[in-house]
Amino acid sequence: MVSHSSSVFYRSSKTYPVAVRAEGPYLWDAAGQPYLDGSSGALVANIGQGRAEVAEAMAKQARTLAFVHGSQFSSPVLEEYAARLTKFTGLPGFRLWAVSGGSEATESAIKLARQVQVERGQPGRYKIVTRRPSYHGASLGSLAASGMGARRELYTLLMNERAWPKMPKPDVSLSGEADAERLRALLESEGPETVAAFMAEPVVGASDAALSPNAGYYQRVRQICDEYGVLLISDEVMSGMGRCGSPLALDLWQTRADITVLGKGLAAGYAPLAGVLASPEIYAAVVGGSGAFKHGFTYAGHPISLAAGLSVLDILEREQLTTRANKLGARLLAGLRKLQTRFPQIVTVRGTGLMLGLVLGDAHTGESFETPGLAARLGAAAFEAGLIVYPGSGADDGVRGDHLLLGPPLSLTDAQAGELLEKLERAFEAVLGQSSVSRK
Repeated sequence: MVSHSSSVFYRSSKTYPVAVRAEGPYLWDAAGQPYLDGSSGALVANIGQGRAEVAEAMAKQARTLAFVHGSQFSSPVLEEYAARLTKFTGLPGFRLWAVSGGSEATESAIKLARQVQVERGQPGRYKIVTRRPSYHGASLGSLAASGMGARRELYTLLMNERAWPKMPKPDVSLSGEADAERLRALLESEGPETVAAFMAEPVVGASDAALSPNAGYYQRVRQICDEYGVLLISDEVMSGMGRCGSPLALDLWQTRADITVLGKGLAAGYAPLAGVLASPEIYAAVVGGSGAFKHGFTYAGHPISLAAGLSVLDILEREQLTTRANKLGARLLAGLRKLQTRFPQIVTVRGTGLMLGLVLGDAHTGESFETPGLAARLGAAAFEAGLIVYPGSGADDGVRGDHLLLGPPLSLTDAQAGELLEKLERAFEAVLGQSSVSRK
């Protein structure tokens, strides 16, 4: 455990164990306690830890070229990675804007969408439509775009709320097409001539675990965006890079965004790396207009991070981890549904690939608890049992709603998947007791 004399500014006043090493999906703390990471950190460590080839690629790059500033140079590793990534994601002709983290990538996408509309002669378009709930990052712009009340509340006075209209989250009781038509209604209400872009997570992550809309949703969203001259931004920070059983989650709806935001799994935790993939049309609007993207970060396109990204991409492709995500996800989904039969406080089990969610609520009504907290208690019990999960709350109205998000490494073995389910069951038993409760 950390010392009271620590000089670290921690995120909260809780006591933190000190992680000292990791291998595959496991971490060990200073006391020797192992933890199976069922959430890959925050859906980051997609290939597992301890991959020597990634470390070696980073060291080789550090010995050759550790840093260049993006306003002055490109680098061979940036050129190679951009070409490889666009091929992997099936986006030929797209251009990579490489940064260090998901929030930076979201900020870049927001500013790019605004600039492109200005370049196209439509300076009145400044609004970014998103959904409630949603989570797009921790920086001020990405937080303004997010639809998570608890994380935004303290900072709303710093935001121009008129610039961030919100539409409802996907409703699985509606057809995908009818669900998407709510975007049209919002655009008409806001005035489509004021809207620059619509940004959404294809499969929702932290704010409403593994929620995805029905078939036809994103195809209709694409049509509506095109009709109104609104750019489509796909936030794939969590769902991309094979996590949902396809290189990009939006592939599952046979849809292409104008701007795709990537992060987390790009370098799988070995180095900070995120980015934006912009369509040829987006790039042409900037280059053929003012000629420069009015934006930048010091560590954008960092060579060592890109070397890590290349090595991670090698592993993803060689070990066919995108396919693995589908196979293992189906097994875990079946295990979670079996767990639901014991604990009807699990009102919904859902998932896409290895992005899995448990929605928690009243066992008799199936509704969210008036006072959230079950997810946090289950997360603590799982941690005690040696399993890391991702608890959350507030999906219903910013306060009510408990859920658990699971996203283990794509390289998880079958035996480790069984261990994950066993430890999760122990956590439910510790919090809810041994016996099942029948739902009326």
